[in-house]
Amino acid sequence: MVAGTTWFVSKTGIKKMNNNSTCSAGIDVAKAKLDIALYPGGEHLVVTYTTEGLKELDSFLRLHKVARVGFEASGGYEWHLLAHLRKGTIAAARFQPVQIKAFARSRLQRAKTDKLDALLIAAFTASVPDMPALPDQKLDGLADHLTYIEQLEDRIVTLKTMLETTRDARIRRLQTADIKSLKARHKAELQRLKAVIAGNDGLVRKFNLLVSVRGIGERTALALLVRLPEIGSLSREEAAALAGVAPYDNQSGTRSRTKRVGGGRQRLRKSLFMAAFCATTWNKDLKAFYLRLRQRGKHHLTAIIATARKLVILANTVVARNAPWTECRNQI
Repeated sequence: MVAGTTWFVSKTGIKKMNNNSTCSAGIDVAKAKLDIALYPGGEHLVVTYTTEGLKELDSFLRLHKVARVGFEASGGYEWHLLAHLRKGTIAAARFQPVQIKAFARSRLQRAKTDKLDALLIAAFTASVPDMPALPDQKLDGLADHLTYIEQLEDRIVTLKTMLETTRDARIRRLQTADIKSLKARHKAELQRLKAVIAGNDGLVRKFNLLVSVRGIGERTALALLVRLPEIGSLSREEAAALAGVAPYDNQSGTRSRTKRVGGGRQRLRKSLFMAAFCATTWNKDLKAFYLRLRQRGKHHLTAIIATARKLVILANTVVARNAPWTECRNQI
């Protein structure tokens, strides 16, 4: 190895850290403005979050010969920026807030302003060995559509809960009518989303493979397609981790605590939990797996989480093999 060079260990071996002389930009996204900072150097720019502001951003990046751009997920406000950067030639990545917070703690940084956040994101972007790819453009509209369907489901559940405790007859009629209306809209939106999937050869192939697994209905298959677009190209561990159902060790010294799941994509995890309940009834393999865990003294929730993990691994496997699921072929 060359003296004075920083190296790190990755899954694929030993690699050299990025040369910090390469300029990276960090962007802190707000509702009405963007704070851009460079690393190294610390140059700072604030632009309005408009078409004109994005053009000014492009000029700033070209002027400083920026090779990388990183920004933080900010509850949906970043989508306009994401779409804009996707059209450019500079490597860009969207990072999770937990990554940036952990990086700030590692640098003992407690102060927080938009400018400091942008500088922090820029430094983190420069330190990342491999930039993650931006989400596929064709999934943008599908994600919004599925989120709307999930919001309809949440509203229906809320109204049903309200109905259980409502005594006034007139209000009960209104709530019942609202539930009926939302259910009709929910059904129509599901059909519309399925029609979009049917119009894409690659997506409809994966959809048909997913619904071949007993316990994965059309609703869960849609969630897997949209929330886990990498499905079929992941390892077992990666699929479970991204779905938020991977167990993590919690041990230190003589202390040994129960493994817990965490992280991952929350909306996908919720869909998988619901599917896991159905799978313990309709999928003989998964039902047997669940019962074995219960007989070994595992708590019901622990067994359901493990079933959800098996379910997403099965889904990833059938897509990777490009072959429908069969009970005799897939033993749990």
